[in-house]
Amino acid sequence: MGIAVVLALIVIGSVVFHFLSPWWWTPIASNWGYIDDTIIITFWITGVVFAAVVLFMAYCVLRFRHREGSRAAYEPENKRLEWWLAIGTGVGVAAMLAPGLVVWHQFITVPKDATVVEVVGQQWQWAYRLPGADGRLGASDIAHVSPENPLGVDPKDPHGQDDVVIQGDNLHLPLGKPVKMLLRAIDVLHNFYVPEFRAKMDMIPGSVTYYWFTPTLAGTFDVLCAELCGTGHTFMRGNVVVEPDGSYQAWLQQQKTFAQLQAPVRTQAKN
Repeated sequence: MGIAVVLALIVIGSVVFHFLSPWWWTPIASNWGYIDDTIIITFWITGVVFAAVVLFMAYCVLRFRHREGSRAAYEPENKRLEWWLAIGTGVGVAAMLAPGLVVWHQFITVPKDATVVEVVGQQWQWAYRLPGADGRLGASDIAHVSPENPLGVDPKDPHGQDDVVIQGDNLHLPLGKPVKMLLRAIDVLHNFYVPEFRAKMDMIPGSVTYYWFTPTLAGTFDVLCAELCGTGHTFMRGNVVVEPDGSYQAWLQQQKTFAQLQAPVRTQAKN
């Protein structure tokens, strides 16, 4: 009897904790409300199944508890029950997979007019590269990484000379325009994650991964690394500033290109 009560209280406590919990999502600031919807659908399906299974266990513990003089009847097969369980499980799995597959298709289908931004992760800092006037990012290779060229841009590629390099500063994005994030890690596994944007993707050394989103809310948002990348993982922070296009263009004009950063600094000798 006591076990059955405890199982029922676990279900009730779980449901109450969910509705009274102070922890929830941050307000969304991108087009990926579909991700929230998919998570909610999955949560309700798994939550209902969890409650049904645990309450069924409580019922069985109570209904078939030990009683003096009673004997259990062994019935190894129940075709009707097996069919209902198979059908119910199949419907539940399909209900959880289908929304996710729809969202995933949207997630990997980048709009043709998306602005390209490269994000480079390195213990324990973020750096960014944007296409210049030619609209193309130059080639990069880890063999070119040096203190003078921390992003590893190929100095012989003409498309990379006008690339805008942002290091040690916040990334700015235009409001209401789709952005394709190209993700590259120089040393270990990282993950560029802005909770308000919802979308994220691992940054794998030796590969270039990507995702896209459209900022829908102006403001300054925290950047987190969503992978355990080392002892300084918690300090790998940054900011993304989403602003109207006029302010974004003004900020962009103040940034330096790769060619400007590689130009030798002239110093005047003192007499």
